[in-house]
Amino acid sequence: MKAGDYLHSTALLDGSFFEGAMIYLTEYNENGAMGFVTNKLFPHHINELEEFKYSIPFPIHDGGPVDREHLFFVHQRPDLIPGGTHISGNNYLGGDFKIAMEHINTLKIDDTEITIFLGYCGWDAGDLEGEVAEGSWLVGEN
Repeated sequence: MKAGDYLHSTALLDGSFFEGAMIYLTEYNENGAMGFVTNKLFPHHINELEEFKYSIPFPIHDGGPVDREHLFFVHQRPDLIPGGTHISGNNYLGGDFKIAMEHINTLKIDDTEITIFLGYCGWDAGDLEGEVAEGSWLVGEN
């Protein structure tokens, strides 16, 4: 496994938060792994959150069960959003969220170039490997 891979849940995870989930791994190293569920939308748009009530409606994905008090984002516009961490290919994790929101609100960036997540998925060292070995996840590309 590596950052940039996708995890596809199997029937072993049916009935849990991860039923039918596809997770994009944004970090994978000796300390563990981090990723975001990419195929589940959060039931509210960003403009429905008090802090962003003056923003345009923009979808939020239900990124995972960890740290659901914070927003995270993955984007493909390092030319417009400074401070992101390269994941793989043309994908970057985070960066200056204020600038990202300005570009969303002025329509310079759309939902094909940036995805906002509420929460994330995280594993300590060895945990994800164990879940893959037991058959809970299939590893692959999109």
